[in-house]
Amino acid sequence: MIWEALGAVLIGFAIALSATHWLPDRFPARTLTLATGPVAALLGALLTRSILGPGHPVQVMIAACAVGAALLSVVARPPHHRLRRPTAALKGHRTA
Repeated sequence: MIWEALGAVLIGFAIALSATHWLPDRFPARTLTLATGPVAALLGALLTRSILGPGHPVQVMIAACAVGAALLSVVARPPHHRLRRPTAALKGHRTA
């Protein structure tokens, strides 16, 4: 149990570190990202272990990776795009 938890925390930290390295503009709050990754992966591992029971370490690590990446995507900001011009109003269409 302790090895699965430690492995999940390390997986989550690796995911968070790679996210801040490869996409620094989407993850500007580095400390929040580095804290969210391990906690999310640990949550995924503990949830999976409680559902499957002991004896499924590979599935627990896969779930830890998936939940860690999914919850880390919640922290991500959308990419910055140029502002577009507002489109012209349609003919005959009333705007408020």
